[in-house]
Amino acid sequence: MSVSIVAAAQVICAPLPVLGRDVTVPLVTGGEVTYAALDYAASAPALQRVWDDVAAYAPYYGSVHRGAGYLSQLSTDLFENARKTVEEFLDCRPDDQLIFTRSTTDSLNLLAAALPADCQVFVFETEHHASLLPWQDARVTYLNAPRTPGQAVETLEQALAARDPQSPALVCVTGASNVTGELWPVRELAAAAHAHGARIVLDAAQLAPHHPVSVQDLDVDWIAFSGHKLYAPFGSGVLAGRADWLQAADPYLAGGGASRKVSRREDGGVDVEWHDSAARHEAGSPNVIGAYSIASACKALTEAGFDTLVAREQHLIEKVRTGLAEVPEVKVLSLFGDDAPRVGVISFVVDGWNSSHFAAALSAEYGIGVRDGLFCAHPLLRTLLGTDPQTQGECGAPEAAPGEKSLNAIRVSFGAGTPDEHVERFVGAVRELVTKGAKWTYHTENGRCVPAV
Repeated sequence: MSVSIVAAAQVICAPLPVLGRDVTVPLVTGGEVTYAALDYAASAPALQRVWDDVAAYAPYYGSVHRGAGYLSQLSTDLFENARKTVEEFLDCRPDDQLIFTRSTTDSLNLLAAALPADCQVFVFETEHHASLLPWQDARVTYLNAPRTPGQAVETLEQALAARDPQSPALVCVTGASNVTGELWPVRELAAAAHAHGARIVLDAAQLAPHHPVSVQDLDVDWIAFSGHKLYAPFGSGVLAGRADWLQAADPYLAGGGASRKVSRREDGGVDVEWHDSAARHEAGSPNVIGAYSIASACKALTEAGFDTLVAREQHLIEKVRTGLAEVPEVKVLSLFGDDAPRVGVISFVVDGWNSSHFAAALSAEYGIGVRDGLFCAHPLLRTLLGTDPQTQGECGAPEAAPGEKSLNAIRVSFGAGTPDEHVERFVGAVRELVTKGAKWTYHTENGRCVPAV
């Protein structure tokens, strides 16, 4: 069956149209302003194109792999065609499997559950918790934060050279940091892993929305990413890569869809024959809208052209970095240095300011949404800030005095849907807050930093 549900053609432009681009929010100082969403690294707004595609499909919603009716068959085709679209987007190998999951976290936990016995895992302390923590049941070696891309490769090679060569091994590495935005030398790390008989999984949650990602060109064994960072709605993710470990493992979830055949034994027990396909790890009714929305986002980004998107994002990065460099009190956080290639994710601290206070002022007084805290990357922030990440600064805590170390950081992040005006407003707001101070005081209320109105 050929599914031809498509929304009205969208004009691809820069910035790409996203939901919420005209939303206005109240200011504590009075009046309203168009909201500047600069927290793409946490969740990017959905593309209007994606939302329109999902709305066009919604009346035809039906169960996937579960019925003979027209809508069920149509939904099944939509789901499986979405799988093919994402495989093409990632340039997967012919024998790779692509599994739809709930998120990057879910994808990496799925892979962790599929590791062969006695597998050794190597992971840098710089990873987001989604790729740092799932390996607790394996033999894990945590690698210190490197200060150059070359040092990252050298550190990995040394660790792999000392490993037990008889055991399977897996390296987990991020493509772009969710804290500094810096790009990691994925291709070189993959080469090092393979040279020592190990496999590698790429956490592309922050990379895929900003740069083209080719499984074959990077030569990674698996890749994981989330829909909600790729301009699709919440609740969907992808794990794609080599099938053998996945086929040999017990299903991530046991249930309908994962099983090919279930029968009772004479002793009263149950025998199960599991699928060898991606369905093995997709038990239950699939999230067809989540899969379709990811595929729609992949198409939209491909049609827009990553060369154009990357060039425009670099333009925004330079605006932000140039603006912050003009404020002496601001320190931008970096592992690899100012010249390292990066995506639109920039974290910083402001001398003499509590970061939660500063972020709250940006929101309440300027209508700008950024992130403050430790960004689910505590070991990395400890390295960058020189502090214990378990001792976080509360909104109501005393502000760090000039010269003192900040307890957490502020992160601004942006992408294909960000207009120039939003980053210009952000830079101006930072300069004004540092120069003139906040117009209101702030305190903690129900765990959030809010104006003490």
